[in-house]
Amino acid sequence: MSESVKSTKKSPAEGPDAGKLQQAKSDAALPTLGVGGMLRWAWTQLTSMRTALFLLLLLAVAAVPGSLFPQRPANPAVVTDWIKNNPTSGPFLDAVQMFDVYSSAWFSAIYLLLFISLIGCVTPRAIAHYKAMKSQPPRTPKRLSRLPEYGTLVLAADAGIPASKAITDAAGVLKKRGYRVEVRDADGDLPSLGAERGFMKEVGNLIFHTSLIGVLVSVAIGGLFGYSGQRILVEGDTFVNTLVGYDQFSPGTNFQSGWLQPYSVRLDKFQATFDRESPRKTGQPIDYTAEVTTKENTDAPEKKEILKVNDPISLGGTSMYLTGNGYAPVVTVRDGEGNVAFQGPVTAKVQGDNYYSSVVIKVPDGKPDQLGFNGFFLPTAFETEEGISFSADPALANPQLTLDSYYGDLGLDNGVPQNVFELDVSDLTQLNGRKLEAGGITLVLGQTATLPEGKGSITFDSVKKYVGVDIHHNPGQLYALIFGLLAVAGLVTSLYISRRRVWVRTGTHQDGRTMIEYGLLARGEDHRLAGEAAAIRELLANEWQISPHPSDTPDTVSSTTQKDQ
Repeated sequence: MSESVKSTKKSPAEGPDAGKLQQAKSDAALPTLGVGGMLRWAWTQLTSMRTALFLLLLLAVAAVPGSLFPQRPANPAVVTDWIKNNPTSGPFLDAVQMFDVYSSAWFSAIYLLLFISLIGCVTPRAIAHYKAMKSQPPRTPKRLSRLPEYGTLVLAADAGIPASKAITDAAGVLKKRGYRVEVRDADGDLPSLGAERGFMKEVGNLIFHTSLIGVLVSVAIGGLFGYSGQRILVEGDTFVNTLVGYDQFSPGTNFQSGWLQPYSVRLDKFQATFDRESPRKTGQPIDYTAEVTTKENTDAPEKKEILKVNDPISLGGTSMYLTGNGYAPVVTVRDGEGNVAFQGPVTAKVQGDNYYSSVVIKVPDGKPDQLGFNGFFLPTAFETEEGISFSADPALANPQLTLDSYYGDLGLDNGVPQNVFELDVSDLTQLNGRKLEAGGITLVLGQTATLPEGKGSITFDSVKKYVGVDIHHNPGQLYALIFGLLAVAGLVTSLYISRRRVWVRTGTHQDGRTMIEYGLLARGEDHRLAGEAAAIRELLANEWQISPHPSDTPDTVSSTTQKDQ
């Protein structure tokens, strides 16, 4: 019977009103969002804290390719070689700006969206917090006993403290403790007050987020208007802050060469100190000191300064850092016609322990043929039983040059840039070498070697020292530091300051006693709220010279603490 009843029942969609229901649905006009509504929705999504955190994470992820692939602003030659060695993936990665990550369109878009999102988050919160600071504390709850921290005090009738006086005394106590207090008009015969403190918690939070915006702006200023460069200075050389004075230069996106201040730096002397006392660390560097002479501009007086590792000098808004050093053997090369084709120091690139260094000498002015040399410089040369030379100490005790020589076209006239520390011998003819009949060239100070086939000679004259310096100009660096410190200060403030509210209500019992109750409420989690309640209770008890513990004076004090009711 029940099954037959069930079988006769019909759903609303199958009943007699099904057609009317469908017609009503089809006639219903759904509200349209519209262009304005769509823009408001998009702005709300963009300026939410969730979106800001997502964009911050996305920015960190987007920066990863910058450490995986060589970047064109840092080293264009390496990028060119990378694309050349990877003909399939190289052009594609270049098209999506993987070699210009930090100036790419997609990285800049994420950066800009994060900037807008943070501004959209902070501005409404700052306005709301300003209004909250100007407003009065919330009204006194009807039942203070429902607050997380609650207590009562009872003043004896002979204490002579009426309810109105008690509420005034309580207001004074809370003001001294840093609360903003408002005494309310008596509600019947129950005067009360509301107090609030901890506004600096939200102020710290706002300072933190505003400082993040400041850091973003400072970094952007540095990327747009800053620059960096490198230069090798041999003792006696002078560097002038012009584009042609740099060995390598990386400008910011909007940098103009006219902004360079023409200061100058001359390397007078470089001194490296090595460990001579510890048997296991003999020869290890202890200290590097570069004595330089600087001029702020062409008309400024000279100034003696010291440049050390992690102790840069500042000139013209830039910082110069000591990043490397080595030896520069001074040689004189004469060509096949007996003329001096090259004379001066050659920077030796440190390759191993004890300043074992590689040397490349290119002589494009040689006649009738261009000359090239590559080999090694040893500051303290020793030779093994197998005839292999090595450097036994980083100091200049027995300097030696070991070279192979070549002649032919060095390829310097075809416009293709070359690495000064490398010699392409594919189109050159070798003159000297260990495997050739003429043998290799081994020179000590003051010695001259004659090249085979009348191609000329080379003389090892002396040894100088050189330093490698990095020069950085970042107009947003100081501001980034200031905003970074402000961000830390704001974060610490927001973590350690608690937002709290206190209400106190007083009344007079029919037997003349003054009844006082108070309650505390925290904004968010506050594990120190119980301690604050105990401190306020003690201060109130001291104000009225009563015992804060009910067991001490049962006739005058009553205490109740109630949590999470």
